Amino acid sequence: NLFVAGTDTTSTIVEWSLAELIRHPAILKQAQAELDAVVGRGRLLSESDLPRLTFFNAVIKETFRLHPSTPLSLPRMAAAECEVAGYRIPKGSELLVNVWGIARDPALWGPDPLEFRPARFLPGGSHADVDVKGGDFGLIPFGAGRRICAGLSWGLRMVTLASATLVHAFDWEMPAGQTPDELDMEEAFTLLLQRAVPLMVHPVPRLLPLAYEIA
Repeated sequence: NLFVAGTDTTSTIVEWSLAELIRHPAILKQAQAELDAVVGRGRLLSESDLPRLTFFNAVIKETFRLHPSTPLSLPRMAAAECEVAGYRIPKGSELLVNVWGIARDPALWGPDPLEFRPARFLPGGSHADVDVKGGDFGLIPFGAGRRICAGLSWGLRMVTLASATLVHAFDWEMPAGQTPDELDMEEAFTLLLQRAVPLMVHPVPRLLPLAYEIA
């Protein structure tokens, strides 16, 4: 369970982040410009660089918002009868939180909840203070409370590191005859929120040759 939870969820979010950036070339270029400024083109990204990637961290937040790896929270059972927002919840009821739906609610995210816009999480943005660590109930890809995902810190770090490395080290070309706006973004709803069509793109090295050398 721990192995699957730590690999499939991570790879799914990395694939979604790359797909969204490819579909939005201007945002991709902005992310690459930040990476070049922080890391340069003579080496690969390291974990110590992550805290300085303000824009890219916003990209990851926006990816988790639109494409949470688990669209429905794991089931919970009501220990006692209670009332939530006017609804009576009988004791023993099995409850699921629609993480995907909450993160696309216009009441929480404004008139453009379906738009991929990392700037909403930047300083001065509409949701600059919102995080993914369970304190903001409008964005809970890892859950919240005592049952929050045990791998939150590790998962968030690995998703950011893997995605940023792919964006920094490569440009990405669409298959012949396709343009970024034609990229299929259909979702496949299972236990995980995966892409219905796997991402098929061609990596093109963009760093200095020495950056790819294995020491």
